[in-house]
Amino acid sequence: MRIVGLTGGISSGKSTVSNLFKAHDIPIVDADLIARDVVEKGTGGWKKVVSAFGEDILLSNGEIDRRKLGQIVFADPAKRKLLNQLLAPYISSGILWKIVKLWMKGYKVIVLDIPLLFEAKMDRWTKPTIVVWVDSETQLQRLVARDGQSEDDARNRINAQMALDLKRDKADIVIDNTGSLDDLNQRFREVLSEVTKPLSWTEFMLSRQGALTTLVVVIISAITCRKFYKSGV
Repeated sequence: MRIVGLTGGISSGKSTVSNLFKAHDIPIVDADLIARDVVEKGTGGWKKVVSAFGEDILLSNGEIDRRKLGQIVFADPAKRKLLNQLLAPYISSGILWKIVKLWMKGYKVIVLDIPLLFEAKMDRWTKPTIVVWVDSETQLQRLVARDGQSEDDARNRINAQMALDLKRDKADIVIDNTGSLDDLNQRFREVLSEVTKPLSWTEFMLSRQGALTTLVVVIISAITCRKFYKSGV
């Protein structure tokens, strides 16, 4: 099984690339969706976050006000680190379970869409890693236009993440998304061809088909050995 790591920065276009993979029938494990699930009302993650940040972050229905919590953690690195530490075990377990289910279904290639791929050191489990990159000015202007916030607020949110230039240096594959949507689609087709090439022997052995092949070989070898020893007695 090939596990592709996909990351980027806020307003870099990572979600657009993720949707392009979906459109080509490549399953996505979306860490953001899992992060939402683990803080639903009454869950272990919800209890941890409310205990740490207080009931002021709750909406009237008891759910966490994600916008309010985001404002708190983006403005305070210590609180952001605390939130990541509280939720990391729940998110990691959710990601692992998603991968196992896709493995059981026989998928050979999957994409892990994880904003904190490098920060959480989950790039160790992915190959290749893909970074969707834009220059800093483009990122800022897109974020301001998308969310209608001030440039200062947008910069705070951007600065709360690992710099895209640093992520680019760590990546196996870079998708430059500073151009048009047509440019992005063209680059994506090149990347898609790369990540869907035939599996290496190691990747195949880690797939469900590889595991079943190994099991069959072991069973046949055991039967053959048994017959051999019987005939030799």
